[in-house]
Amino acid sequence: MPTATDFKDYYVTLGVSKTATPEEIKRAYRKLARKYHPDLNPGDQDAEAKFKDLNEANEVLFDPEKRQKYDQFGQHWNQPGYTEAAAPSSTQATADNFDQYSDFDAFVNDLLGRSQRRTRTTRGSDGGGFRSQAPAPDTEAAIALTFAEAFQGVQKRLQLDDETINVRIPVGAKPGSRIRIKGKGRPSPFSQQRGDLHLTIEVLPHFFWRFEGDDLVCDVPIRPDEAVLGAQIKVPTPDGSVTMKVPKGARSGQSLRLRGKGWALPKGGRGNLFAKLQMVTPQDLSAIEQEYYEKIQANTSFNPRAQLEEITL
Repeated sequence: MPTATDFKDYYVTLGVSKTATPEEIKRAYRKLARKYHPDLNPGDQDAEAKFKDLNEANEVLFDPEKRQKYDQFGQHWNQPGYTEAAAPSSTQATADNFDQYSDFDAFVNDLLGRSQRRTRTTRGSDGGGFRSQAPAPDTEAAIALTFAEAFQGVQKRLQLDDETINVRIPVGAKPGSRIRIKGKGRPSPFSQQRGDLHLTIEVLPHFFWRFEGDDLVCDVPIRPDEAVLGAQIKVPTPDGSVTMKVPKGARSGQSLRLRGKGWALPKGGRGNLFAKLQMVTPQDLSAIEQEYYEKIQANTSFNPRAQLEEITL
């Protein structure tokens, strides 16, 4: 049974209050998981231990039932049979363990490390039965990828407790994607049978591209003359730059679609990339630039604020 010194305050681990919402817990976990992920801290045992604690805290606090028991029983929340009126008993099962099974018979089967035949009678039959084996519990984990790893696909080594698992991430993994790895979950505490491992993909932010739904989006700066007269400009895509046409009279904030130049799709092909134009004015003008901008200002009839003249209370 854990002592007071063994107790881990999962709220402190994630840096959230005890009244934190599931969304706040999720955001805190993602932020810290990126910071302490072993792939970003190679050889740092402290970061690896911190990452393991974060996964443990998130697994408990993000699950409403586990969180309720953790809040109620504190350091004893996961001890078999613990209640407020009785000390823990190793011969009793917690509700948390039982919740992993379809019914009580399945739980008993797993507890005894056996599978039993169960017979159900249906109308029109002679009492034929079917075998039912208690399922082993599945395991949830998260894995953080760089943009390049998620776009191209990658082989990763994941540390789960004391075991190193090789994982193949397919091309085009996106934030929130889930990968199922059969038979690689944690073993049942009773039968030692292993469930499946479910990995949730986290994609680390990129400084230039970002996700909006199924598309990639980026901000592309243009000059005032390019917006007015139109231009051919270079735009970075995940697999190299392409030439994009800026139409005459382009507006700042306008999005231009580059078909098939966005995120890699798992079944082949590419999504779209949207280039959002951001007009940037020059700060240090040469003498001739200053002269021509003054001539434009003196001779233009365009008034972008004309509609504002009609605005009143």
